[in-house]
Amino acid sequence: LVLADSRQHIVRLAHERTADGKWRFVVDKEWDLTAHVPHDCVSWTNLYPSGECDPVTSVMPDWDGRIWWVTRQGRVGTVDPESGGIRSVRLDGEEIQNSFSVAEDGVSIVSDHALYSFRATADGTPKAQWRQTYDRGTGTKPGSVNQGSGTTPDLFGAHDDYVAITDNADDRMNVLVYRRGAGVPDDERLVCKVPVFGPGASTTDNSLITWGDSIVVENNYGYENITSLTLGRSVVGGVSRIDVREDGSGCDTVWESGERSPSTVPKLSTANGLLYFYTKEPNRLGIDAWYLTAVDFRTGDTRWKRLAGTGIAYDNNWAPVTLGPDGTAYVGAFNGLVAVRDTE
Repeated sequence: LVLADSRQHIVRLAHERTADGKWRFVVDKEWDLTAHVPHDCVSWTNLYPSGECDPVTSVMPDWDGRIWWVTRQGRVGTVDPESGGIRSVRLDGEEIQNSFSVAEDGVSIVSDHALYSFRATADGTPKAQWRQTYDRGTGTKPGSVNQGSGTTPDLFGAHDDYVAITDNADDRMNVLVYRRGAGVPDDERLVCKVPVFGPGASTTDNSLITWGDSIVVENNYGYENITSLTLGRSVVGGVSRIDVREDGSGCDTVWESGERSPSTVPKLSTANGLLYFYTKEPNRLGIDAWYLTAVDFRTGDTRWKRLAGTGIAYDNNWAPVTLGPDGTAYVGAFNGLVAVRDTE
């Protein structure tokens, strides 16, 4: 397990069994990024920092064993876990508020201005292979963290040759699909731009679902924090499936659903063909009921809903749906963890 902590360190954790038979995590190795990242951050021992703080947003390994990292203020870096060497570059004037994706052909990173594909040079320094700007709109929408795409780049396609994100266009958010590969001409990289959801009420701050040549996107417009949906309120909602045409000439909307999934990272079970969302309907009586909801991937029809609980304690507050190997669906909620499984 590799993660970044609040000290601007990347930490590699291992697990071991103690003498009494219990399992525990132990620090196997760590790398200090503070020479490369401003680190005068708020903490219990530094309540009023006077300098700059640039938190690490995400870390991922690449095909060559390097550990890549990005920061909120647009720094992109690598760590060589063998030598400890650290290299970084900065995207001036850009923020990175999402995680990123790694494939053998490169590292896909989306900032609040553009989508990038990076490779590392011989000494580990990140170098952009290509860059594509998108419509970032004129401000941050309710349901977004910043003025830019809210999605981690999704690498997908029957031939594993596409990458998808959403933009932040003012009127209607668009799903954008691009061709990967350093040799694709800039004017041929965009496969399609598909507007989704209603005018003036569309955004997502969660990863897309991709499978084959299909994309599923949910609408998070209106959810900002755990107080947003109290007293029976909900988001405007919406879920759409978009497919890339077999010949790569564009994309088409396959179906639209009215389900309201305020803030979860949904999941697809390829075993049963169901999409799992964590949903909430508006209620005139002020009841805040949260449901695990299954939607048919093929048709967009809702197959079933199961009440997880009522009240603010059951708000997932951006936590994902996670599917276990036995079919149990887990959702982190404000008051703990919800588990839903089939009865025998």
